[in-house]
Amino acid sequence: MHLTRPRDLVVAAVAGFAVVYLLFQLSYGDLPELPLFAGVTFAVLAVAEAALALSIRSRIRSGRVRGDAVGIARAVALAKASSLAGAFLGGGWLAAFGYVFPRRDELVAAVSDSRSAVVGVVSSVLLVAAGLWLEHSCRTPPEKPGQQTG
Repeated sequence: MHLTRPRDLVVAAVAGFAVVYLLFQLSYGDLPELPLFAGVTFAVLAVAEAALALSIRSRIRSGRVRGDAVGIARAVALAKASSLAGAFLGGGWLAAFGYVFPRRDELVAAVSDSRSAVVGVVSSVLLVAAGLWLEHSCRTPPEKPGQQTG
């Protein structure tokens, strides 16, 4: 498994943007109002992943991870999935904002939906950042010269 590349995140964000913008173009009038805190779930996940990153990072630095390689591998998989999901939905929230913000004067729901989209974009960015930091925290430090392995 390789580290998450910036282009992977950009592709996910562009795909999320395209899907949601098309959805809004075709059926915004039929969609219910976006809940203000719909995107907050990603912020909560970001906080949990940041706490996990701190824990794993301190255990790796102190050398207390010998028997927990599977747990670290699961954390890396969680980190990759979170950063990609955050990028995809961040692009989606950005598309929602891009669609509704210019229509604030003509549609009452667009004002509320603009606020919801901002909360979603910020939460998605937090999740991407936390996922990337968790992924970075799971890396084993380079061995020091003269240090024996095993």
